Amino acid sequence: MADQLPTRDDVIESTALTAHEMPPQRVPVNAYETTGAYVIVAPIPAVKHDDVVVQLREGSVRFYAELRSAGPRDFTIHEWEYGGYEREIEVPDGFGAGLEATLHNGQLAIRVLRGPATEQLMIHPSG
Repeated sequence: MADQLPTRDDVIESTALTAHEMPPQRVPVNAYETTGAYVIVAPIPAVKHDDVVVQLREGSVRFYAELRSAGPRDFTIHEWEYGGYEREIEVPDGFGAGLEATLHNGQLAIRVLRGPATEQLMIHPSG
């Protein structure tokens, strides 16, 4: 029935089906260099900091977040999901000594610290 609210099981099933069928959304970014870091800023609405993973690899930084929730709905317009985000960005030479990230108000800010690359890192942004 269209007027009946979905159950928790309906939402879990719908989210799993959507996550399986949809490719991750390519996130737009802005990036710039500062004295101490290469900064990447990206919008990723409707996820929590624990949902997001930021990885520093040799020459690049990757971030992603799994699909958060996709309750069954009859959309009249449906252009985005709550998650399923992913993006990998090349990091300029001279950056990679460390990694910091924050997530506030749906905006992810990543700082790849200036200095020689040390090792691969994987973190969750602070909230």
